[in-house]
Amino acid sequence: MATGFFDGVNAAEFHHYNPDEIVMGKRMEDHLRFAVAYWHSFAWEGQDPFGGQTFIRPWHPQDDMGRAKMKADVAFEMFDLLNVPFFCWHDADIRPEQGNFADNLNTLNEITDYIGEKMEGSKTGLLWGTANMFSDRRWMSGASTNPDPDVFAFAAATVKSCMDATHKLGGQNYVLWGGREGYETLLNTDMGQELDHMGRFLSMVVDYKHKIGFEGQILVEPKPQEPSKHQYDYDAATCIGFLRKYGLEDEVKLNLEQGHAILAGHSFEHELAVATSEGMLGSIDMNRNDYQSGWDTDQFPNNVPEVALCYYHILKAGGLGQGGTNFDAKLRRQSLDAQDLIDGHAGGMDVCARGLKAAAAMIEDGGLESALQQRYAGWEMPVAKAMLESDLSSITKRVLAEGITPEPRSGRQEALENYVNKFV
Repeated sequence: MATGFFDGVNAAEFHHYNPDEIVMGKRMEDHLRFAVAYWHSFAWEGQDPFGGQTFIRPWHPQDDMGRAKMKADVAFEMFDLLNVPFFCWHDADIRPEQGNFADNLNTLNEITDYIGEKMEGSKTGLLWGTANMFSDRRWMSGASTNPDPDVFAFAAATVKSCMDATHKLGGQNYVLWGGREGYETLLNTDMGQELDHMGRFLSMVVDYKHKIGFEGQILVEPKPQEPSKHQYDYDAATCIGFLRKYGLEDEVKLNLEQGHAILAGHSFEHELAVATSEGMLGSIDMNRNDYQSGWDTDQFPNNVPEVALCYYHILKAGGLGQGGTNFDAKLRRQSLDAQDLIDGHAGGMDVCARGLKAAAAMIEDGGLESALQQRYAGWEMPVAKAMLESDLSSITKRVLAEGITPEPRSGRQEALENYVNKFV
């Protein structure tokens, strides 16, 4: 249904993104697997921590099913203008909040039936769904980690409904982001009990996935802070440790976001390297933060060298698989026009395309891999391999017998940075 929202808007203009271009033997679209974030593109009204709504859209206020369906109509118009293969949603993005679970379930079923009909006439599929368990006041002390068992129960029912909806729409992943799974103060927090409840909750999610025959990946999304003082899913390493503690490392992977990496004091490249080294990368949310603001500004990516190094690790690990590149990015609150939505996404897609091609060129050239192999070449020697199976006393005897006195060797960081700059 035409809404008129995009009347007069130009379709996306790309300078680098060509979905059919072959990169390392695969179509660019199949490498990048772009997705539009429903929440930032359509549900967000332009608020920030210091000011309220700036966007006045035809589907505002988002409080009834008629406007929810209009929002879906606009969304699929934009998906077609961008020619994207996927989108992502939280339940609260696509249906109005009803204040109770039964009515939330009814409106979720109604809107996902409507979205399913829209999908039949579109190339755009569902990359992943998730439940918003952080916005409503009921979640103020967490969802699965809440001290009130009734909130845990409401969270479990909500996640079940969202998994059912994701499965119904052919989603390829299901994401859990614990926006309030953490604490404001340890004075009123039993951390051990909360972590155990969070682990049990995630086990229930995995069990239900198998029960309904959902073939998508279950993903958790690390984030260190904002809104909680401390969140239990701080970064990739913390999440991997958590999954191993509760025996879920073979069932759950990570959905990593660039902005969250920055909040944790890491680069996105670092988080990707941690996840890929453990075989636990599932999907990515691509955005950037303003390095001066100190909070999660969720801007569209524009730094090609950073993006290139991220896709370098992704390609080395075999690609995104069932995951994708979701633009968890929003317009600036002064960018009011429908055209801005198209331009923001098109620019981000171009940046990712440039980064992907640069990453592929570096892999095909082999310079970084060659330098890495040279730096660790000593560990290929039989005596070095044997040392890892030895003990401290035996190693000490060898150091004394051979007079081992190592001289430091250059890491050649500047040369490697210059090498990367040749491609970006």
